[in-house]
Amino acid sequence: MESVWSHNTNLPSFESLKEDKKTDVLIIGGGIAGILCAYMLHQAGVNYILAESECICSGITKNTTAKITSQHGLIYNKILRRFGSEKAKMYLDANEEAINKYRTLCGQGSTKVGAPPIDCCFEEKPSFVYTVNSPAKIEREFSALEKIGFKAEPDDWLPLPFQISASIKFSRQAQFDPLRFIGHICKYLNIFEHTRITEIEGNTAHANGHKIDADNIIVATHFPFLNKHGSYFIKMYQQRSYVIALESAPDVKGMYIGESDDGLSFRNFGDLLLIGGGGHKTGKAGGGLDELKKATERYYPQSRERFRWAAQDCMTLDDIPYVGRYSKNTPNLFVATGFNKWGMTSSMAAACILTDMIMGKDNPYAPVFSPSRSILRPQLLVNGFNAAAHLIRPAEKRCPHMGCALTWNPQEHSWDCPCHGSRFTEEGKLLDNPATGDLPDEYL
Repeated sequence: MESVWSHNTNLPSFESLKEDKKTDVLIIGGGIAGILCAYMLHQAGVNYILAESECICSGITKNTTAKITSQHGLIYNKILRRFGSEKAKMYLDANEEAINKYRTLCGQGSTKVGAPPIDCCFEEKPSFVYTVNSPAKIEREFSALEKIGFKAEPDDWLPLPFQISASIKFSRQAQFDPLRFIGHICKYLNIFEHTRITEIEGNTAHANGHKIDADNIIVATHFPFLNKHGSYFIKMYQQRSYVIALESAPDVKGMYIGESDDGLSFRNFGDLLLIGGGGHKTGKAGGGLDELKKATERYYPQSRERFRWAAQDCMTLDDIPYVGRYSKNTPNLFVATGFNKWGMTSSMAAACILTDMIMGKDNPYAPVFSPSRSILRPQLLVNGFNAAAHLIRPAEKRCPHMGCALTWNPQEHSWDCPCHGSRFTEEGKLLDNPATGDLPDEYL
């Protein structure tokens, strides 16, 4: 499976680490979150190193649907009920500011003299959340947005291949080609590829037989790989979703996502229509590509499939990312994770927050994203029960991350961990973290 972004873009390559280094900031992870952190620190004149275990954007970033939006499903009613209107407004403003930063970098706003806009197919588009049969959910979201002072619009007719009962529209959102964007901003960054961080002792990281001494460390590895701090192994799980790109399908003139678990996502890219869906928890049975394929055949029978790919997303206990200090006890260790399927704006917001924190500045949005906020949420019990069940389940193959029993994914021909989402090829090669290496020989 290959995404349209991977097919269209060749990213620059970088050398691997070959000697000991010392730096102000070490960024671990070369996806869009890590690269934006490096870019922000570079612009601020801070000394940094970015270490990527494979090639940049070889993980989740290349498989996004690349929607740049502050409309993250029906999230604002949830945040308002759980945390109040102040934090709901913080979350909205952080993501709207992230959109504006992309807009400026891509030439749709004011740019500095001598900084040409980035050519990455950036387009302003409206964003919609629709419902087929639950209009009351849309009404509650309108009410929450009204309380925090954001004007959204209703629309009961959308250019989708089925009838909806209600939708909510955010204007002036955007979409782009994420790899073309990254290809522009990463050219002059201090990046080391094929540099896997295997251990961190205090302020020293070990990779390729060498050491990197850093005053501050940012973990931007999608799912954090350090289990000693932060309890991320219990306060997140991973979910897979799928995308099919179709030729000879209509222009839907916006970005759309259904509010239900089985809802479909739509957006165009050039002459292609991208349809997403079939989501399920990693390591569990679910709709997958077969379900998405049936939907495309039903709704667009005259179309032709050009690309198909899968994404994996870290899901938090309360639908808000974890951005800030890795834990209360790690003043110089930071994290950006748990983007809940909305990695484009969340990555930009995270880069801005972490850059400010490292530079000793107060960021107005940091409190709502704090990784040290309460974990007393119903999903915590679900995560804990699921992990315990798969820790004691007999199995021939077990995940090297924390020992959970692996399950076979027949659609993607992979061994998947139902506890924390690590994935491996049939031959045992690591596909997705938090595991940091291939399956041991005894499992092959």
